Amino acid sequence: MRKVIYALSMVGALVAVGYIVHAAAHDSGAAGPSVGVSIPAGYRDWKLISVAHEAGNLNDLRAILGNDAAIKAYRDGRLPFPDGAIIVRLAWNYVPSEENNKAFGRQQSFVAGPPTNIQFMVKDSTKYADTGGWGFAQFKDGKPADETLLKTCFPCHVPAKDRDYLFTHYSP
Repeated sequence: MRKVIYALSMVGALVAVGYIVHAAAHDSGAAGPSVGVSIPAGYRDWKLISVAHEAGNLNDLRAILGNDAAIKAYRDGRLPFPDGAIIVRLAWNYVPSEENNKAFGRQQSFVAGPPTNIQFMVKDSTKYADTGGWGFAQFKDGKPADETLLKTCFPCHVPAKDRDYLFTHYSP
């Protein structure tokens, strides 16, 4: 029962924060390219692939979304992903919910707080051949990350090579 309540709390929090973040400047699609990847228009309307909580130093909640090509590849179990597939990771700080905890009578509910950044993986096997066919980008407040930070993306994804460099599994 606790797992169900926790899952429902996380989903509710992601929906609520989605409305807040939607108004943020980085949602405009106007940011410049980062290693050839820019923020795609309408990405906030893409389908949900999965939700995650990252503990440790990052301590964040994440929603992983995909465009139609990515969703189809996930659903079909297709590897490698086709060119044109795009995955986006939205992340928020992980904070306790005083309101929810009052309802539960104890501290057990955590929700998405302020957004941290958004990251994109764009599949183009020709353009990004040196990085497993994926281009990487990260934006904070609509501004692209510097090249030094982006150089850490692909090496981090190498352990997931057998899954086309994707950590996230589809959660139907």
